[in-house]
Amino acid sequence: MNEERESTIAVSDVVQEFYERYPYPPPVENLEKSRELWSDPIRRRADHHLFWPTKPFREDHSILVAGCGTSQAAKHAIRWPQAQVTGIDFSSTSVDRTNQLKRKYKLDNLTVVQLPVERVAELGFEFDQVVCTGVLHHLPDPDAGLSALRQVLKVDGAMHLMVYAQYGRTGIYMLQEFCRRLGIAPTADGTRDLISALGSLPKGHPLQTLLRGASDFKSEGDLIDALLHPQDRAYTVPQLFKLLENGGMKFGRWLKQAPYSVCGLLEQIPQFEQLANLPPSERYAAVELFRGTMVAHSVVAYRDDASEDQAIDFSEDVWLGYVPIRIPDTICVTERLPKGAAGVLINRIHTFSDIYLPISADEKSIYDAIDGKRIIGQLAACTPVDQPAKKEKVRRFFERLYLYDQVVIDASRRS
Repeated sequence: MNEERESTIAVSDVVQEFYERYPYPPPVENLEKSRELWSDPIRRRADHHLFWPTKPFREDHSILVAGCGTSQAAKHAIRWPQAQVTGIDFSSTSVDRTNQLKRKYKLDNLTVVQLPVERVAELGFEFDQVVCTGVLHHLPDPDAGLSALRQVLKVDGAMHLMVYAQYGRTGIYMLQEFCRRLGIAPTADGTRDLISALGSLPKGHPLQTLLRGASDFKSEGDLIDALLHPQDRAYTVPQLFKLLENGGMKFGRWLKQAPYSVCGLLEQIPQFEQLANLPPSERYAAVELFRGTMVAHSVVAYRDDASEDQAIDFSEDVWLGYVPIRIPDTICVTERLPKGAAGVLINRIHTFSDIYLPISADEKSIYDAIDGKRIIGQLAACTPVDQPAKKEKVRRFFERLYLYDQVVIDASRRS
C-alpha cells in the first residue's frame, strides 16, 4: 500500500512540474470575446437549463472550476457576474495567470486557490455546480478525484465533466509512444523538430485528421500538452459510465447529444432500428464505435443520491408543458435546400458534418415562433394537437430538435 501511495505522489509531482513549465491552456490576456458572447441573456438561460432543466433560471450559483488552468475560472466569473466562482489548480503558474486576469477585469466574484483536486474538501464549501474539464484523465487516480469532487457538490447540484475519448485519440497515443521511444522532450529544439516530423506523416495516418482540424494542435503549447504529457488516459463510453459509478455520480446527458444519438447518417444505415432499440448506455457505446473519431466525452452528471430527476421525457404528455429555448449557436439555412425542406438547422458547434436537421414549412413556422417564453402546447396551437396524428408529429419534431441540439428545455413549468 505504501508503494502504491508513493507511486501516486510521484506521478502527481511529475504532472505538477509539467504544468508549472508548460501552463495549459496557453495563457490569454483578453476576455472581451467571452464577455461579449455571454452578455446574451438567452445564452445564459440556455446554459442554465442545459444543466438544470427542471429548475427555474437563476444566475447566482456557486461554481467550482476544478483544475482551472490559466483562464477557465476567470472566464466563468466574467460570464456569470452574479455567481460566486472558485478556481483551484495545483500549478502556481496557472493560479498566478488566473489572478492576473482577476485583477485586470476586476472579477470580485472570483476566488483562486492553489490546491489539487483530491484535496478540494479543504475549501470547506459545497457548490451548486462543479466544472472539471480536461483534468481527471491526468490524475493518477481519477476515481479518487471524482469522489472528492462529489463531496463538495450539493445534493441537487450539477457537474460538467470532460475526459478524453479513446478511439478518436488513437493517432495521439501512437505519437506519444513514438516520442517516448525516441526520448523526445518538450524543449524548444525537441518541439521544433517534432512539428517538422509531423509534416511528414504518411498519408492515412490516424493523426492526420486531428492535425487538420482539432484544437489540440493550434499552438506549440497545445502540441506539447497533447503529445508530450507525462500522464494521460482515455475512456470509452462504458469506461466513462464506470468512472461515474465509481465516483458516486450518475449520467445526466451529453453536453452535445446529437453525436451520440441516432442522428444524421445513423438514421440512414440498415441497422437504424437495432440502434434505436438499444438501452441508452449501449446505444451510446455503439454510436461511439461507429463514428470512431470522437476525441473527448463531455457530460452533465449528478450525484447518485440527487433528490430530483433532471431527465427530459417526450413519452408522456408532460412535454406539452415544456418551454423550448433555442441554442444560440444554431443557424437556419434557407438556400440550396434538400427536396421538400423549408430550412435546415445547423448547430455550428457540431464537428460532424452529417448532423443537420431539415425542417418542413410547418415545422419552420413552429420553430420561428420559439421565443423562450411559451410552452410547446402554445407554440403548436396552429396545429390541432388534439388529433393523435398531428400531435405525434409535433411531439416528434420537438424531440428531434432536442436530440439534434437545436433547443434546450425549460421544464420548470411542466405539469
